[in-house]
Amino acid sequence: MFYTYILYSLKDNKLYKGYTSDLRKRVAEHNNGCISSTKYRRPLELIYFEGCLSDMDAKRREKYLKSGNGKIYLKNRLKYYFENNQN
Repeated sequence: MFYTYILYSLKDNKLYKGYTSDLRKRVAEHNNGCISSTKYRRPLELIYFEGCLSDMDAKRREKYLKSGNGKIYLKNRLKYYFENNQN
């Protein structure tokens, strides 16, 4: 199983999108500072993930979620998360 995931930075209030075959391990790596792109954005919270049977499907989904239409999709999909977690 492969996963496309969204992390929310509690430091800068921005999203990080990625994919992995081991979701728990990858989120721990992000929060332990092992990933350079999120090292200074910790703490991070896993707010969304999708499972895929193929690594190519997960990569393609990650690319879509990073696109303009993907950002609109996430804004609508996670609407209640952001409404309930405003600072």
